[in-house]
Amino acid sequence: MSGHTDMVLVDEKGMRIDGRTAEQHRPIKIEAGVLNNADGSAYVEIGKNKVLAAVYGPRECHPRHLQDPTKAIVQCKYNMQAFSVSDRKRPGPDRRSIEISKIISEALEKVVLTELYPRASIDVYIEILQANAGTRCAGLTAASVALADAGIPMRDIVPAIAAGKADGHVLLDLNKEEDNFGQADVPIAIVPSTDEIVLLQMDGNMTREEFDHAIEMAVGACHEVYDLQKDALKRRYSKVQKEVSGDEQ
Repeated sequence: MSGHTDMVLVDEKGMRIDGRTAEQHRPIKIEAGVLNNADGSAYVEIGKNKVLAAVYGPRECHPRHLQDPTKAIVQCKYNMQAFSVSDRKRPGPDRRSIEISKIISEALEKVVLTELYPRASIDVYIEILQANAGTRCAGLTAASVALADAGIPMRDIVPAIAAGKADGHVLLDLNKEEDNFGQADVPIAIVPSTDEIVLLQMDGNMTREEFDHAIEMAVGACHEVYDLQKDALKRRYSKVQKEVSGDEQ
């Protein structure tokens, strides 16, 4: 995030380079149950981001020294495919991927009823197929739907979105240009039933007023994402119900 560019990211009318207003998120598409071989799965598009999440478990935790006799652990692996960005990324985990894997695991452990599965592991794999700023939020959003699709008991589903600042404006859901040349990026994830924040990071600089405004915008948008997550699961299970009732006839 450089903050220095000749590119106009927000014009004098408050319109952004992709035609959105400051408080609009990019188009979002969520599908549940997209992989047959996983216990649960989801596909999410947020703008040009394309993300696939798969869940396996609860199953016996390996290696065994990671087992917790009182609860399950949520192990997340976030991976950006080499072809997901225009300047080809080196394959394999890097520091950023390891950090994002950890914060997503921690966010999900806040909602999964891990105490029901002592010594178990719930394994979450997030593959970024195409990246355009906001992949950790898209990944967490997809992982939550995949967990619910796997039938894993949870207090709630976790939606995530980022707010930030570019050209001196507080903006919702930064795109790649805004993220690269803006002044701040604030990814956030919440538990919608309580508005408890389970992920909050900040890269860059904002005033206290700008930060509060960014959080308020992001929390409001998280509730919109939450509705789309629930809708994806409803569509998935109405389809399953039809298939089951069709088999019974």
